[in-house]
Amino acid sequence: MTDVIDPGAIGRRKLLQVSGFAAAAAACSNLVPTRGGQKELQDSARRSEPTASFAADVDISLRASAKQVGILPGNPTACWAFDGDVLHGDANTLEMPAPSTYLGPTIRVKRGQKVRIRFTSGIPEPSIVHWHGLHVPAEMDGHPRYAISQGQTFTYEFEIRNRPGTYWYHAHPDRVTGAQVYRGLAGLFIVNDAEEDALALPRGAFDVPLVVQDRLFDGDNQLLYSNRGMQLMTGMLGNRILVNGRPDFALRVSTRAYRVRLLNGSNSRIYKLAFRDGTPLVVIGTDGGLLERPVSRPSLLLGPAERVELWVDFSERSVGSRADLVSLPFDYPGTPAMGMGPGAAQGAPPNGSAFNLVRFEIDRKEPEPLRLPDRLLDERPFGLPDAADAEHPRDFPLFMNRMRWTIAGRTFQMTEAAPNERIRLGSVAAVRFRNESGGMGMMMRMAHPMHIHGGQFRVVDRRGPTVDGLLDLGWKDTVLVMPDQQVTLVMPFQDYEGLFLYHCHNLEHEDQGMMRNFLVGA
Repeated sequence: MTDVIDPGAIGRRKLLQVSGFAAAAAACSNLVPTRGGQKELQDSARRSEPTASFAADVDISLRASAKQVGILPGNPTACWAFDGDVLHGDANTLEMPAPSTYLGPTIRVKRGQKVRIRFTSGIPEPSIVHWHGLHVPAEMDGHPRYAISQGQTFTYEFEIRNRPGTYWYHAHPDRVTGAQVYRGLAGLFIVNDAEEDALALPRGAFDVPLVVQDRLFDGDNQLLYSNRGMQLMTGMLGNRILVNGRPDFALRVSTRAYRVRLLNGSNSRIYKLAFRDGTPLVVIGTDGGLLERPVSRPSLLLGPAERVELWVDFSERSVGSRADLVSLPFDYPGTPAMGMGPGAAQGAPPNGSAFNLVRFEIDRKEPEPLRLPDRLLDERPFGLPDAADAEHPRDFPLFMNRMRWTIAGRTFQMTEAAPNERIRLGSVAAVRFRNESGGMGMMMRMAHPMHIHGGQFRVVDRRGPTVDGLLDLGWKDTVLVMPDQQVTLVMPFQDYEGLFLYHCHNLEHEDQGMMRNFLVGA
């Protein structure tokens, strides 16, 4: 799909400002790294049959296929979507989505369970599924070297070792992750355990997962997507906000407390969460589950792939009133570059724009049996002194090199790991990401949401310009690194050897090659 520039929508000065960059981006759109050996790796590593000795507590069939979904009034939208069945075990493991959404079923499991998931691809591109945030063996993590073709099956088998929390799963093939996730190949993966069950937290209908995504539609309600030209540089942005796959999302609630789980499932858009009336956000969890104790914030930046769990109490609100969760406007340094491409032609607002996200409509009175706990889950202190390389963290500058986003000047090679990307099994590593994304001047000073596969980490230091709304508490697997900031984290690499990806979760940056491997071994 070609990029469109509408000179009438861009002032003469701005058109002149970005025209030079547009030419460079157009030239760059064909600069796709060569990554050899994929077919041989697929043939040798493909895994279609279950392991006889693996005693699965739950066995799931998960399929990816084409689907027509009525998202907007008028013609249905062509999407790709996951669906599934429970072959063995608790039938409630899969919560099927509403027919009007493209999102995959929500998978709910318990810590300690052994899970088998038989993924069959019905789409005409190689694909594989990544279990985002889960601590699983390298072969089970959805590395693109294991991508399968249409009609083939990959069987995942792993034990749930994560803390209770809100995780997710999505397609993760080489160079087309952005396109496949954008078309719909994603779903939630929720873990709980007995310790969390003992807490007085909202459950059942009062535990509400929300997936926030932006999408770009044409006049026929079809999805527009491009990873060329400007989108290759900046990331794909949409002109409509969808929550759980639906526009103008409203939720009817009662006068009591709710647990609201939010995932930013967008390819590149960042949201600044807040209530329109200024009610503080009460945060009880982040990527890796519950915090030690609740914290209150006026607003919260949520980058692509990040999650946050909120305690939202409507008990003091009157029946017939409403509470609007919005994304506040904020200064985003890459905004000038967003005025080009199909998003601009179709009216896609730039990153940092204001949006309505969720309208909570209080429609009934109900007694409130719960009170916000003072403490949630106890944790031992974990910080920089736990890392073997605490005094010399592994350093990864993030910048553009030869018109391509890179990590330390490198792009993705399927099985390559540099010396500072090799980590001893059983160790705790200190990793520092430095955002130096000023290669094309102010227009390309972009945020990079950095994600590490294979488990969770703790952010121990953030330096550089102060940015309102960042929250570095709790266990995380994705951290938003703003321009001129450096973020240091510590991460245990336990249990599993092998290649584990780390990359920018701006999916167009990832597909361009802003992704590398950590090689974990003895």
